[in-house]
Amino acid sequence: MQDDPQSLVSVEWLAEHLNDPGLRLLDASWHMAATCRDPRAEFDSRRIPGAQFFDIDAVSDSGSDLPHMAPPPEVFAAHMRRLGIGPDDQVVVYDDADTHSAARAWWTFRLMGHERVAMLDGGLKAWTAAGHDLAHAEPRLRDPVDYTPSPRPALVRDAAQVEVASRDGGEQIVDARSPERFRGDAPEPRPGLRAGHIPQARNVPGGSLYDDSGRMKPLPELRAAFEEAGVDLSRPVITSCGSGITAASLSLALERLGHRAHALYDGSWAEWGADSNLKIATGDA
Repeated sequence: MQDDPQSLVSVEWLAEHLNDPGLRLLDASWHMAATCRDPRAEFDSRRIPGAQFFDIDAVSDSGSDLPHMAPPPEVFAAHMRRLGIGPDDQVVVYDDADTHSAARAWWTFRLMGHERVAMLDGGLKAWTAAGHDLAHAEPRLRDPVDYTPSPRPALVRDAAQVEVASRDGGEQIVDARSPERFRGDAPEPRPGLRAGHIPQARNVPGGSLYDDSGRMKPLPELRAAFEEAGVDLSRPVITSCGSGITAASLSLALERLGHRAHALYDGSWAEWGADSNLKIATGDA
């Protein structure tokens, strides 16, 4: 894997740069409720040295009824000041989660115009597997710093924009949920949602982008995952999933492939599946 401080870096890269003055390390673990795991409690007990906790649910739009929607710029800026992160810092996000939620944190930083941000390939498991130490004492807080976001609205889509894409095909919709949920064969984990997918969407399950160790697959395999699902990588893509977490893995994979015309449907199926005015499809793509 080629390290890229704007998308994905290896454990070896992080170990070499861990003590760089401008490096900021964040644990962005997030779990589905059914797992009964508490990411903050796990962070408090074991983490990569120097890391702070990035709470995906807190760094969000509290005024929305939908889960962890992208934060308004002023909310993001307030959290960055609290974490002591400046706009020129190199941020590395990682997780210890099957959801690969660090990709969502990566996307949020990019949405706010922060270019120097990368996900740690393999996350905490890769760090410990390589024999590196963990920290257990209370993390040291950094001094607050000024942070002014430079939002990039082109990286996000709302339901109205996705409905247009579904109708006219100007942007391809790619769904990261499991094939069973995509087809409508399995119930949604959130109550009250219809089963199925957005009409004209393609299915690239988020888990198919990672190997058994949790590392992102090599570029040829990423490309094949999209192309075998019928995605034309020369055309714009809207990524989607259940609630905007796993869709970010699709966005990160596209970025790794050099595909820049991608945006994330933030409401995802949590919004689409709940709105009876929005059409759904079932079965394969």
